[in-house]
Amino acid sequence: MVYVNGLMPWCHRLFSLPEERFSVSQSHDTIISIQSSEFEKVISKIYDESFTMVCIFASESAVPDSKPTLTYVFERTGYAGFLILKLELSTENVISIGLPFPTACLYEREIRDGFGIEFINAKDNRRLFLHENYPKEFHPLRKTFRNRPVETIQPVPPDEEYQFKKVHGEGVYQIPVGPVHAGIIEPGHFRFSVIGESIYNLEVRMFWKHRGIEKLAEGKTPEQAAALAEAVSGDETAANTWAYCTAVERISGMLVPPRAEHLRLIFAEMERIYSLLGDMAGMSIDVAYPVGACPFFNLREEILRWNDNLSGSRFYKGAFVIGGIRKDVSAEKLTELTQYLKSFSERYEDAVRSLLAQPSVIDRFDTTGVVRSELVAPLNLTGPIARASGVPTDVRIDHPYGLYSKLIPRIKILDGGDVLCRFNIKADVIKNSVELIERAIGEMPVGPILAESKVKDGSALSAVESSRGQNVHWVDIRNGKIERYKVRTASFCNWIAIEFAVLNNIVPDFPLINKSMNLSYAGTDL
Repeated sequence: MVYVNGLMPWCHRLFSLPEERFSVSQSHDTIISIQSSEFEKVISKIYDESFTMVCIFASESAVPDSKPTLTYVFERTGYAGFLILKLELSTENVISIGLPFPTACLYEREIRDGFGIEFINAKDNRRLFLHENYPKEFHPLRKTFRNRPVETIQPVPPDEEYQFKKVHGEGVYQIPVGPVHAGIIEPGHFRFSVIGESIYNLEVRMFWKHRGIEKLAEGKTPEQAAALAEAVSGDETAANTWAYCTAVERISGMLVPPRAEHLRLIFAEMERIYSLLGDMAGMSIDVAYPVGACPFFNLREEILRWNDNLSGSRFYKGAFVIGGIRKDVSAEKLTELTQYLKSFSERYEDAVRSLLAQPSVIDRFDTTGVVRSELVAPLNLTGPIARASGVPTDVRIDHPYGLYSKLIPRIKILDGGDVLCRFNIKADVIKNSVELIERAIGEMPVGPILAESKVKDGSALSAVESSRGQNVHWVDIRNGKIERYKVRTASFCNWIAIEFAVLNNIVPDFPLINKSMNLSYAGTDL
């Protein structure tokens, strides 16, 4: 695949808009300002040209009586930059784009909760992150909202309760699971409609412990807000902090030193390894084969200890800072890591071969929880889920950042879309992560680990490939403080995949299908 840096020439041909409406960011993103009267026509052309919708978010200036702005982010195969539409609302109503872009429904519900913006002809007006206990006019992301106390929560009348989809028919019954679970996991509600043990519908509802990370970021310095990026999702600390720092660095025109870029890649790939090892172990546990999980758990613990050895944190807390890396790693430690990875690879490949040699494991993995390839683009599914369904998507390749423009990852594609394919994709990702780390160490330059430039005002988008897929961060800095911070992790979109993957499977296979995706509750409940 040959990638073109920017969409600008193509957009000029597609949209008949004045020149002053177009601009280009440092990362080759094309930014177009549009008016409400042009919105439907522009969206129609974007849909016709096979763009994928990445995310939508609202922002608002602190200037009194200003109207919110909606930002729509799209991508197109073969182009390294994103297409960013900025729509300044003349009223607090806008046409829904949920019909051509199904995942827009989630973002529109999120924006409706946070900003009170209504979407005309929206297919779903249910609450998202503000559950029905909150007052109707409670919109915490508005600039006029200042620590408003929530009224005493009262019991919700039955006619105001969240309405799950009803499946009717003889023998159909519902199984509600969660939000409180038997294990030590985060809360999420799963509502199954089944006949016998066969699943005919599943609805997932999240946001039981919404933390308000985006609101907490407002008014903080960029350095202070980095701690919030670390807290988005525990096992994506490196990925999310890298994305946040990259956005600030793009705003400020910072050039991250080469040595820091190498260390950032090493840390991110080490995080990818331990995260996916946990997935693979969990999949073995969920088919009642804990013996097969043990080698993966052991290797995962070793990687976590190496993380601590390299950065001072098992989860890379505090390792990434704006402009580079907080603490250098000695040549001796890097040499030891290279030697360890040789032993790791041998034991890891033995563990994979041993697990896949078990007929009982293959019987449970094969043909279970299929995600069809035609769902990937409309739902913006990314990461191992997409690649296991035949779609070659990876931010490190599609939108290169850091050292990935030079050390290009090798990705595996399978087309079965089932649990077995997702296992094999993750198994190969770990092998490639080891290769990338070894190359980064082998080519490690000497020099500083921190840029000397200072943070400036402005806004920028960044995207990274976490272990689960595409994570997107938008940072807007005004007068040296965070004006708006928007995060969307891969889990936000990928949770939808499980609603399709479980159909016509049996209830006992749900834990396995769920673990094969291993989506983040915290990464969704921001």
